[in-house]
Amino acid sequence: MKATNFNLSEYLARIGYEGAVSNDLATLEKLVAKQLQSVPFENTEVQSGRIPSLIPEDIYTKIVTNARGGYCYEVNGLFAMALTEIGFEWYFVGARPMFYPARRPKTHMVVVVRIEGKDYLCDTGFGGYALRAPIAIEEGEVTQDGDRFRLELIDGEYVLNSLVQEEWQRQYGFALQPQEWIEFSLANYFNATHPDTIFTQKRLAVMQTPNGRMILVDNELKLIEEGRLEKLEVDYERALKEYFALELF
Repeated sequence: MKATNFNLSEYLARIGYEGAVSNDLATLEKLVAKQLQSVPFENTEVQSGRIPSLIPEDIYTKIVTNARGGYCYEVNGLFAMALTEIGFEWYFVGARPMFYPARRPKTHMVVVVRIEGKDYLCDTGFGGYALRAPIAIEEGEVTQDGDRFRLELIDGEYVLNSLVQEEWQRQYGFALQPQEWIEFSLANYFNATHPDTIFTQKRLAVMQTPNGRMILVDNELKLIEEGRLEKLEVDYERALKEYFALELF
């Protein structure tokens, strides 16, 4: 994944990354954490009636130059550009969201990174109760900054679960089958236009903090810090600016 206008120094400054980078696990973990805490998962462009561009140069300009966020294809796409520049071995994978009441197509996109022969699931673009760091792709449970996650292998696919308010919730399922970037163009159109997707139904903004996360859905803001949940009724536009540094399109 490359963009002609990609600049690694500018990207690292955008996410607040300081220090050297290398294609190792320590760098990967820091990249994921820094991007999750600086680039919001948001759908303001979809809510404005637009279909987000998947042209790599447009994604870079939107998120890095214009300091906005985006949804999975955009933020994970940008993340993949950085991985390419640093020299990581990686590939895209399609994932099936599992928080809908009915079975859905694989419209989510994640990144699998291979380091010293081991595969890691990386996701900077799921929102909600998503991963906070890379996770080794193997069955088992991990804790990340106090949040608990579990991978299960079910019918040949891995399923990511998050512990939310003391209950395990399935987030999405995926198989280790590499996908080309172009394969996500239809999913992008579907998510941006179909009336049954959460992106057309709800105004969303999600960003992680060092000890929790902020989740804005329409006029409800959830502030989660060290496991403590505070719900606030807010003005969406004002909260978008105050908590996520975003203006409406």
